[in-house]
Amino acid sequence: MVRTAVTIAGVEFTTRVFVASGTFGYGDEVVDLVDVNAIGCIMTKSLSLKPRTGNPPPRIAETPSGMLNSIGLANIGVHRFVAEKLPYLRKLSTKIIVNIAASSIDEYCAVLERLEREEGVAGYEINVSCPNVREGGMNFGIRCEMTAEITRRLRGLTKRLLIIKLTPNVTHISEFARACEAEGADALSVINTLVGMSVNISTREPRLSTVTGGLSGPAIKPIALAKVYECVNAVKIPIIGVGGISDWKDAVEFLLVGASAVQIGTANFIDPAAAVTIAGGIETYCSERSISDVAELVGSMKSGKEASIVQSWL
Repeated sequence: MVRTAVTIAGVEFTTRVFVASGTFGYGDEVVDLVDVNAIGCIMTKSLSLKPRTGNPPPRIAETPSGMLNSIGLANIGVHRFVAEKLPYLRKLSTKIIVNIAASSIDEYCAVLERLEREEGVAGYEINVSCPNVREGGMNFGIRCEMTAEITRRLRGLTKRLLIIKLTPNVTHISEFARACEAEGADALSVINTLVGMSVNISTREPRLSTVTGGLSGPAIKPIALAKVYECVNAVKIPIIGVGGISDWKDAVEFLLVGASAVQIGTANFIDPAAAVTIAGGIETYCSERSISDVAELVGSMKSGKEASIVQSWL
């Protein structure tokens, strides 16, 4: 038997494979397609204080080895989430982490305070890094002092697991990682999508209504791995790797560079059971090599190089 569980800030997850926010709905829409209790954690679709309609279509475009999205954090709002979604989610054995997005620090605080009154929430993932909203979003995530302030304010409001989701669209992501750690974050999700765009050469129009959007999928995996490695070498808190993971081999790479857990994102649109399949693949990989605990993989990449060398050419 291979031990697959991991504990982060007192919260135990049965596997190290989670589903990423925005790629799995609120967790109740896919019950006929996948055993959600076999997933380590569900990161819910982002929640704001009030409902958001998001950006106008077109807001999704396929690209080679990836996908552009400009959904704009469309969601039902925290109050409807509590009334309509949370009662079902409480019945699940998998952990529920609520992703929070906002256009101001006060809004982040208001959403978290509303959720603090409810059972069934293991913690929060704070989205300071969405590249496809006009208010808030990545504007917070590319200013280190603002990211630190959000972390500090939210840390003062909860003892639950607090995860900050960082953007790769900065020069040195390690600076943001250190700021979050200093202000009390329990873990970091690394990375969110990269800014990208696509143009229809027949119409000469951008394929997204917002012109640019967030690039995800296999194309961004090498960047995500490098950013995870940089953060692992900068802080002591756990890093949750996300970006371009399509199969168990991809996931193992993230573990080897130091991620304590991984999130599956775009792959969920192809196969809603991807996280379960990937978790099984990691377990088989360990079993075949007589590895008794997946934890033995974490940070076990053979290298004498430090993250500072990676940064030297950034």
